[in-house]
Amino acid sequence: MTEPSGAWSEVTVAGKTCDVFEPAGAASATSAAPQAVLIYLHGIHLNRLVDQPQFTAQFTRYGWPIIAPRCGRCWWTDRVCAEFDPQLTPEQHLLKNIVPYIAERWDVRPPGIALLGTSMGGQGALRLAFRHPNVFPLAAAISPAIDFHLRYDEQDETLPLMYADAEAARQDTATLHVHPLNWPRNLWFCCDPLDYRWHESAERLRMKLSALGIPHDHDLETSGGGHGFEYYNRMAPTAAKFLAERLERERRRVP
Repeated sequence: MTEPSGAWSEVTVAGKTCDVFEPAGAASATSAAPQAVLIYLHGIHLNRLVDQPQFTAQFTRYGWPIIAPRCGRCWWTDRVCAEFDPQLTPEQHLLKNIVPYIAERWDVRPPGIALLGTSMGGQGALRLAFRHPNVFPLAAAISPAIDFHLRYDEQDETLPLMYADAEAARQDTATLHVHPLNWPRNLWFCCDPLDYRWHESAERLRMKLSALGIPHDHDLETSGGGHGFEYYNRMAPTAAKFLAERLERERRRVP
């Protein structure tokens, strides 16, 4: 594994805290601007990649800066989540604040911005890519909690404040935002077969994308740890390799 080389720090964007990883040399006066930046969307337990050297090693390997907004248990939707903000939705924060911040700090714009998420953040990455494929044409999701409406009646503390009922939440899931004529060009997702809660919804998304002829890559067979960072860390190199290949393809793509 490549040893992490670079530094994590905290920044404030539009009054909201984000973790930022800057690869060694990326901020020097003589270094070229990066060709890509990753946005990491965290899971429901709010775990930070600052504490995950396996992921940091991948960012080091490919020379990617990464910004990881901290948005609480928001499910990364376009609904107000009071735990994050009483007025600003997480989706609008990404579109109106994080994307412009990336352009200002690193001079990177779509399609050089990729989404990477785990669990709650994995479904958020897919959902955002389906809703805004021109802004986010690349998304990689590890253990995406796609059918998050299943948590509605299970003592979830934020969903009942965001949606009137479980059906309203279901209508806002990533699978129901798939458009047959307007989709992100680069999608990858994976889920451990032992992930009893979320594997079935990942399989349903795969079937829908296949039925519509929407290109995508997936791994729903590799097992190792169920749902959690044991599995996330195992799949991190595969996710990073996919993003690296597709970011290069996007760079060479003729508009």
